Amino acid sequence: MALARLSDLLGRAERGGYALGYFEAWDTYSMEAVAEAAEAERSPVVLGFGGMMMDPEWLDRYGIEPLGAYGRSVAERIRVPAALILNEVWTLEHACRGIGAGFNVVMLNSCTLPYAENVAQTRQLVEIAHAQGVEVQAELGQLPDFGAQDAGELTDPEQAREFIAATGADFLAVSVGNEHLRTRGASPIDLERLRAIRAAVSVPLVIHGGSGLPPGTIGELVHEGVGLFHVGTIMKRRHLEATRTAFAHLPADVNYQAVVGSRKLSDFLVPGRAAIGESVRALMRSCGSSGRAG
Repeated sequence: MALARLSDLLGRAERGGYALGYFEAWDTYSMEAVAEAAEAERSPVVLGFGGMMMDPEWLDRYGIEPLGAYGRSVAERIRVPAALILNEVWTLEHACRGIGAGFNVVMLNSCTLPYAENVAQTRQLVEIAHAQGVEVQAELGQLPDFGAQDAGELTDPEQAREFIAATGADFLAVSVGNEHLRTRGASPIDLERLRAIRAAVSVPLVIHGGSGLPPGTIGELVHEGVGLFHVGTIMKRRHLEATRTAFAHLPADVNYQAVVGSRKLSDFLVPGRAAIGESVRALMRSCGSSGRAG
């Protein structure tokens, strides 16, 4: 299929009463797992890679252009509608390189900047991206990392109104109790704050830290106007658990060609890819996007 505009996908989701997931890949195996899960569920999907957890030197030297080319190729080949995001890169230069590399949504990790600087950098990126037909996700408020001392900063609804008016961003990621990198338990969500933000802005709202949401919360958040959930930690956890088990069961004498990189059932990374797919499919059902690809 041709690459889909995220605003079109989220517009259909809003009218249909469901949301989409962005399932953050980190290599070709994980990207393939997300694409295959989307096809199996007949779900629209947001594919992509993120810069926040990547080694900056690697991302700068090797990452952006190859990841963009590969992600775009996958997005144009799968049999369901897909957008492709370069998520949370640290510099405007990286975001602009993402535009040139084939991503049709880009996002700066600018939430830690002072408000005025966040506005200025986001507005500049919007001007550059929109001229190339690319959309921009922005973030206001700062998510804490699970277990860290820094409590982050919740999104202020009135400031959100001003921010969108000043920047022209297409989508807004918000901080309403959600957390990055949660590995156990669940993040309590401030629904009243979310409702106030929804009333203040008309662009689709995005929740990062989707791996740490309380059970059953996704449907409620969709009802309150969230259109997109970012998910990554649970995928890496399931992948590592399955890969660790597969590796532990390898015999001492192995066929290295079959076990490493073959993508056959003998490949010790294939169980990890399957585990990613299972977690992605479950989250798609929670979002209500399964069967919505037409």
